[in-house]
Amino acid sequence: MKVEVLYFSGCPNHVPAVDRVREVLAQEGALAEMIEVEVTDTATAQQTGFLGSPSIRVDGQDIEPAVRGASSFGMMCRSYIDGGQRKGVPPPEWIRAAVREAKGR
Repeated sequence: MKVEVLYFSGCPNHVPAVDRVREVLAQEGALAEMIEVEVTDTATAQQTGFLGSPSIRVDGQDIEPAVRGASSFGMMCRSYIDGGQRKGVPPPEWIRAAVREAKGR
């Protein structure tokens, strides 16, 4: 399994997102290669399908199913709705669901 955390330099949610991914992987006992991918410019954002910082992908799939067909890529902050509130890091349940989905493939 390959887990990518895409971010841009200076994003305050980059490290908390990485920590959350590590925590979920440990809880799930998932063997995964975790890669941090720094997106440095708009061209790279377009090439990589960067939905904002931080974005998390498991085996190439964004952890948020609702945005998997999105095409608005760029250098922007990303937020997630968790318990009715907008937050800068996705809820652990989303990461867990994506990891379990990948394990089932």
